Amino acid sequence: MTPRQRSALFRRLQQANPQPTTELVYHSPFELLISVILSAQATDVSVNKATAGLFRVANTPAGIIALGEPGLKQHIRTIGLFNTKARNILRTCQALLAQHDGQVPQDRAALEALPGVGRKTANVVLNTAFGAATIAVDTHIFRVANRTGLAPGKTPRAVEDGLVATTPARFRRNAHHWLILHGRYVCKARQPDCPHCPIAKQCDYPHQTTAG
Repeated sequence: MTPRQRSALFRRLQQANPQPTTELVYHSPFELLISVILSAQATDVSVNKATAGLFRVANTPAGIIALGEPGLKQHIRTIGLFNTKARNILRTCQALLAQHDGQVPQDRAALEALPGVGRKTANVVLNTAFGAATIAVDTHIFRVANRTGLAPGKTPRAVEDGLVATTPARFRRNAHHWLILHGRYVCKARQPDCPHCPIAKQCDYPHQTTAG
């Protein structure tokens, strides 16, 4: 993909959605962190349903620790891998209190040191909560980047590095949200909706679908 195509692609996504954001419902960096941990191999819809009840009763590290593991599991039991996630969340809450005065750190290394927090989760928190120009690569972004030719790569990290290196600076802050929403609702895995795609003309995908 040429630099001109790349700029045109992001301009079209910007025109379609000028102020993109996550579909996770949160009211603090801590709530976002917990939601993103829960979202691994789960939909944002299912996470929002679970956290609606959880955050009403506990939306701080101390509050979640007070619930204990059984209490926390009761709120997140509808989420995949909830047993492992409950243990990681409790350990993360303990680390936040012991090492960060209960606050979510704005440092990548500190975030990735938290239990259950990998590079993708750290990128989401840094971007969405703190405004950093990071790009978190999930399955949707991996698919879109490879299909379009925007940043081909065999691994999420390769795609991330490609996107960070080639995305024009003025679009980098929101690139993560544009691409994930595009992959979720338009450039779907089984049947991409190419006839209604705002970036079809900039896309290099050789198997674009047609109307009808």
